[in-house]
Amino acid sequence: MSSIISAIGTSNPENRFSQEQIFHFMKDAHQLDAPSARRLEKLYQVSGIDFRHSVLNDFGKIRGEYDFFGNGLGLEPFPSTSLRGDIFQFKALDLSTHAIENCLNQIKGFDKTNISHLITVSCTGMYAPGLDIEIVEKLGLNPNTERTCINFMGCYGAFNALKVADYICRAEPNSNVLIVDVELCTLHFQRENTLDNWLSNSLFADGASAVLVQNEEFATEKLFKIDSFYTEVVTEAKNEMAWKIGNHGFEMQLTNKVSKQIKSGIKNISEKLLKKANLALDEIGSFAIHPGGRKILEVCDEVFQLTNAQNEHAYTVLKNFGNMSSTTILFVLDELSKKLKLKNNNEKVMSFAFGPGLTFESMVLTYA
Repeated sequence: MSSIISAIGTSNPENRFSQEQIFHFMKDAHQLDAPSARRLEKLYQVSGIDFRHSVLNDFGKIRGEYDFFGNGLGLEPFPSTSLRGDIFQFKALDLSTHAIENCLNQIKGFDKTNISHLITVSCTGMYAPGLDIEIVEKLGLNPNTERTCINFMGCYGAFNALKVADYICRAEPNSNVLIVDVELCTLHFQRENTLDNWLSNSLFADGASAVLVQNEEFATEKLFKIDSFYTEVVTEAKNEMAWKIGNHGFEMQLTNKVSKQIKSGIKNISEKLLKKANLALDEIGSFAIHPGGRKILEVCDEVFQLTNAQNEHAYTVLKNFGNMSSTTILFVLDELSKKLKLKNNNEKVMSFAFGPGLTFESMVLTYA
C-alpha cells in the first residue's frame, strides 16, 4: 500500500511587507550609492515577488526605529547568531502550532493523540530541548511519540521528511506521521554589500507548514498519494549554493549560476524519476516546483515546455510569499491541491526542489 498526504496546513508571521518596502530597507542597510541602488531596485522589480512575511518588523521601518537591528550606521550593533537563535526559539513554536491547527482541522474527528511520529524540519534554527519536544508538550501529544529532526538541509528538506514519513507508513500501516516544517529565513539577513547577499536578501521569507501522512489503507482524508522519489547530487556545482553558521547569523552563498545548473541537469533527473515511477512525461499533468526564484521556474517552464496552468501555483506562492526555504514546496502543494480539487481526477504530479550540494530532489505524486 502507498502512503497518503492527508492534509496540509500553512501559516506565516503577521508582518507582511511589499518588495518595495524591503528594497528601501536594503538600500539603506547596504549603504548603496545611487547607481547601485538603481541596480538593486531592478533586481527587486523582476523578482516575481510582491510580498514577503517576517517575524521581524524592522523591514518596514527606517533606521532609528529598528527593534531588532542596530540603529547605527551599518545596523550597528549588528545582531549576533545567539540573539537570532533566541528569536527563532521564541517565534517558531507559535508559527508551527498555527500550521498544525490548519492541517489537522481539515480532518473531521481526528484525535491528535493518535499522532505516532513527529518529524520537524528547519535549516534556520536549532536548539535543545527542541521544537519537536515543545510541540509534543503544547499539543498534548503522547510522550511516546517518536521524534525525528531534519536540520540544515536547505530548500529540499521537506522532501526528506516526506521520505521518512513514507517509510514509516509503509512499515507501520497504523502510523499517523506529522511533519512540521518552519523556516525563519529573515533572521539571517546579512548586510555586506555583495551580489550573493543582494540575491538572497531579495528572495527569502518566513513561513511554516504541517503535513499529515498516513498509510493509504487507513487514511481518513486523501490529497496526494506518494508514488516515487529520486535524488541526485551534482557535486561539480556545490560551490553555487552553500550555507554556514557565522558570528552574525547563518551565511548563505547563492550565485546566479544556480538556474543554469538546474537547466542543464533537471531533464536527466526527471527521466530517472519517471523510469523509477514507470511513467512517461506526457502522463504528468501538473508540476510542483520549489520556487527558489523566478528564473528557476522559468528554466523549468522552458525545459519541460510547461503551460501556464501546469506551473502557475508555484508562481503564485513566489509572488505572495517569496522563497521560504524548505517549507515553500509544501505551500506549493497546498496551492496545487486547491486547484486540482476542482478537476476531481487522479492527476499525476512531478515535483522538484533544489539545495546545497547541488542537490536535486524529486518525486511523483497522484492527486487522490
